[in-house]
Amino acid sequence: MNWRRYFWPVVGIAAVIFSLLLLWHELRGISLDDVWDGITAIPARGWLFAALGSVVAYASLAGYDHIALLHIGKRVSWLFVTLCSFTTYALSHNIGGSVFSGAVIRYRAYGTRGLTGQDVGVLVAICWITFVLSTILVSGLVLVFEPEIIDRFSGIAHHGLSEFAGLLMLALVAAYVFGSWLHLRPLKIGSFQLHYPALPIVARQLLIGPIELLAAAAIIFFALPETHNPGYFIVLGVFLVSFSIAQISHAPGGLGVFEVVFLAGLSDMDPVGVLAALLVFRLFYLIIPLFLGLGVVLFFERSQFGRTGN
Repeated sequence: MNWRRYFWPVVGIAAVIFSLLLLWHELRGISLDDVWDGITAIPARGWLFAALGSVVAYASLAGYDHIALLHIGKRVSWLFVTLCSFTTYALSHNIGGSVFSGAVIRYRAYGTRGLTGQDVGVLVAICWITFVLSTILVSGLVLVFEPEIIDRFSGIAHHGLSEFAGLLMLALVAAYVFGSWLHLRPLKIGSFQLHYPALPIVARQLLIGPIELLAAAAIIFFALPETHNPGYFIVLGVFLVSFSIAQISHAPGGLGVFEVVFLAGLSDMDPVGVLAALLVFRLFYLIIPLFLGLGVVLFFERSQFGRTGN
């Protein structure tokens, strides 16, 4: 038995259990009626803008695949790429281990359009780099302009350290751009080869990637109550920390992990209102896309079965 196959799933499940226990301890005085009241208190405008944020986020995620295909020089129809990207992220966000689960889904889909295993590997790598690069860029800007964001998690003022970390992150992004300008040699791992993205590709990465993060954070921001709301930039910073930790934990859908960290970051707000906003986020960013994505998968597999049958 290869223990490595089970290591990360076990870690993810353990993270979910541990986080749910922490979440239960944090919210033990809150009833389901309180949560429902928090959800119904969200105005229609908040629901509308939250839904719009989800649409923009997934449209931007589709841009990840378009950028990667442009990098490897493969032409695939716009509609197919958009549906493939949507389905990939809708499922991988809920499954956990998005890089690996997303690779499997993309290989199955893009293989029908003539892409090889190496092509899909490069595509997945570029999408992952776009996400990491965007997270570093947006996090760096948040730390520079709102250095007190770290205080919300540590309880101790580290403004100078936060600003320094933010500048360091922005310097890493600048180094990435500079590397593209230098036309650095491709990365080779065995037979796998990853060429450095050209400047036009890098420009698209730095535009589309941050839009996805900004839109995803907006889903929560518009669903939060106005009382003690710290503002969008702080919510964005808390979202980045929470989402990153949830991704690292490999917990399916970041269940429990995301909520625990987010509640800690907005501890000065009513936890009922925060929890209601997080449920709205899960609805628009995870649950609805999951069911739509499963529908796309069933339609795709049925069409493929029909072709092989003929």
